[in-house]
Amino acid sequence: MKKWPLECGFFVAPRSLDRGAALTAINHIWLLGRKELASGSSRGTSCRTRDDGDRGRRVNHQLHLFQEEDEPDLLAELRTFRDFGESTLVETVGGLPYFINEFWTARQRQAHRLHEVSYRACFKPQLPAFFIERLTAPGDVVYDPFMGRGTTPIEAALRDRIPYGNDTNPLSRALTEPRINPPTLAQVKARLGEIPWGTFDHYDHAELLTFYHPTTLAHIEGLRAWLMEREKAGLLDQTDRWVRMVALNRLTGHSAGFFSVYTLPPNQAVTVERQRLINEKRKQTPPPRDVAAIIAKKSASLLSDGPALAPASLFLTAQSDATSEIPEAAVALTVTSPPFLDIVNYESDNWLRCWFMGIDPTSVKIAMHRKVEAWQAFIASTLHELARITRPGGHIAFEVGEVRNGKVRLEENVIAAAEGLPLTPLGVMINQQEFTKTSNCWGVSNNEVGTNSNRIVLLKRDQ
Repeated sequence: MKKWPLECGFFVAPRSLDRGAALTAINHIWLLGRKELASGSSRGTSCRTRDDGDRGRRVNHQLHLFQEEDEPDLLAELRTFRDFGESTLVETVGGLPYFINEFWTARQRQAHRLHEVSYRACFKPQLPAFFIERLTAPGDVVYDPFMGRGTTPIEAALRDRIPYGNDTNPLSRALTEPRINPPTLAQVKARLGEIPWGTFDHYDHAELLTFYHPTTLAHIEGLRAWLMEREKAGLLDQTDRWVRMVALNRLTGHSAGFFSVYTLPPNQAVTVERQRLINEKRKQTPPPRDVAAIIAKKSASLLSDGPALAPASLFLTAQSDATSEIPEAAVALTVTSPPFLDIVNYESDNWLRCWFMGIDPTSVKIAMHRKVEAWQAFIASTLHELARITRPGGHIAFEVGEVRNGKVRLEENVIAAAEGLPLTPLGVMINQQEFTKTSNCWGVSNNEVGTNSNRIVLLKRDQ
């Protein structure tokens, strides 16, 4: 028999059950417990499944309630979709259908507050939600190999799926992991009260005074050192990770809700010299900020819609084609958006966050491809790994952009990269926020330069 530890005991199952199947079963059992608690049932739910005799019989008897229904015909739904008032325009390009419509809202503040974390080049939570609801069931594993700020795994956990995520940038894990099974606001405030702010009375990085008041900088450096010491001693817990995550998101910004004087958000940190110019132009000097109070206020906002809970999760900091920790056929759905062609310089954007985390930004190997051929090869190696970890009949929603002012449409390269793999392209979705009947797959755009329309390549893992 195998054992997987749970908070209330162990999940016990035959040795033939692989890790992916075990995690799905664990989540089914956990969801049953949540449903019973919500309905006021006093029966409770065992944390064991049958191994011999009659142990775990009640759980096995209940599991049939969570059997997956037949897979919905997503393509048929896309053809008839009109939730926002317009019918879908369907065109065929290269033998594949292109579905053009507004498939999710463009309005702000329509998602869970836990998503309100700054990060460059991230898609709206409504995008993964669209596919999670249609292509998975509670207990399924949902994955993103380029998770960025963690939009896909956070949305997966909010919808009772098991979140998996990966990103070669270690900041991604630091931003995502604390928001799965987060601490309570009371725990955050208690931890902030335990931090020895009064002893943080000096600073070593005087160059950062272009961003911060001297007292504020001393508190930021003190918090940074305190967190690093706890991590080195093996004492860093989920509440510490939460405090660090919020601090990363309050380093710089354009209001009194950030630690800095007026500047760009932390996901687009300007250089010290550039900040000097901003200060001169605006005739501003950094005001004192209450670091603990700002962290507490942002925590209250993030937690105001409730937590994202999951009985299991997996987060990696690896290359997208080298995720051996993920078992074969474990993933039901991948929703992702890879780095585009020379659109965002992640290293320069995140230098201040990397400093706070103690990360050398030059050591972070973010994919940056200027030639389409190199980018396609990078995508091919990623899809090869996704084919390994996706279960038969599972899906991949691969979001790319229209780049270089519409001259390059990367969905064509994704489809080409899938050739020879056990992945069947189903079609391409173009999400157009201001849909008109004159839109077409070559003309839809929501920006004039840079990355234009959302384009999602839908792939299905062969049986």
